[in-house]
Amino acid sequence: MAADHAHLAWPFFDDAHRAYARELDAWCAGALPALEHGVGDDDEAACAHVRRLVRELGRAGLLRACVPAAYGGAREQVDVRALALARETLACASGLADFALAMQGLGSVPVSLYGSEAHKRALLPRVASGEAIAAFALSEPDAGSDVAAMSATAVRDGSGWRLNGVKTWISNGPIADSFVVFARSGESPGAKGISAFIVPAGTPGLDTRESIPVIAPHPLGIVRLSDCRVGGDALLGEPGQGFRIAMGTLDLFRTTVGAAGLGFARRAMAEAVHRARERRMFGRTLAEFQLTQTKLGEMATAIDASALLVYRSAWTRDVQGTRVTREASMAKMYATEAAQRVIDAAVQLFGGLGVVRGMPVERLYREIRALRIYEGASEVLQLIIGDQVLRAAAAGGAAPRP
Repeated sequence: MAADHAHLAWPFFDDAHRAYARELDAWCAGALPALEHGVGDDDEAACAHVRRLVRELGRAGLLRACVPAAYGGAREQVDVRALALARETLACASGLADFALAMQGLGSVPVSLYGSEAHKRALLPRVASGEAIAAFALSEPDAGSDVAAMSATAVRDGSGWRLNGVKTWISNGPIADSFVVFARSGESPGAKGISAFIVPAGTPGLDTRESIPVIAPHPLGIVRLSDCRVGGDALLGEPGQGFRIAMGTLDLFRTTVGAAGLGFARRAMAEAVHRARERRMFGRTLAEFQLTQTKLGEMATAIDASALLVYRSAWTRDVQGTRVTREASMAKMYATEAAQRVIDAAVQLFGGLGVVRGMPVERLYREIRALRIYEGASEVLQLIIGDQVLRAAAAGGAAPRP
């Protein structure tokens, strides 16, 4: 079922975006069904499937949106609109296909933004081609939304560093070839004392064997660092710059989480419309009942509002080149919450079939739930947005007046 790209006529996009959307649609229609056929719904199957998806997305040239042109990418710089279009289109077709592309971006964008030339040349071409799987290791058991509370440590050891600690909820943890790991290096207290490191899989002291089972199986795991020694060249950016690197990456990627929610919502809407037109009750189709039409109207409005917020944020980041903390937080929060409502309404329209394991709307119901938590839980994003409004008001900005 192809994604609805009517919004590509909006002024947020250029012809290259429209061409990329067509490539994505063609791949989803042509290559993806065979890749998805017979895939099991468990953690082991998810890991194997994501490996295949990364490889095939790379072969198709679709991962080029994740890196700059100098390292095999499609554009001079990583383009948020392209990433958002990719996530929306792939999520509409397959949650794991979206995951495969998204984590290639999340795990490599810190290198694109802050890495040395040597870092970029070593990793980014392999990410774009699908030869290397990337991961972003930030969260800890007691430091999720509160990044400054992390306890993993990085201690200087001769010319290198020795890393210790535990990272959790790490996407691609069990299968990644390269990790961007954040640890407290102690230059200053709190957020200013965190650094980032590139740690290849297989480094002694790096243990990635433990998976985390979740309701929609994905390669998700715990990363343990036990006297894990890396060279001085593993440092990403400058010492103490880790918090800035993490926030800069999330500022870029948070918008795309909203885009994935948008893709899930579009698929749920399409399934609901098809069901409403085909299912007969009391001598009429579901679509003929005003209550159904009202619900579809609510769903359609939520989808369009989500798209406007997502692509406003992406355009602002790409074209104006400014931080989009407020815009990205709004896009991610609204689009994922709206997608949850749209998918729930689609399940309701399907009745009992909506909760049968393996039905498209049932899979969507499991897929969407995590998006309201990762890369900023909705409640945390509300706080961020409120803080941004107050900052604007204090600076004489655009806070509304009664």
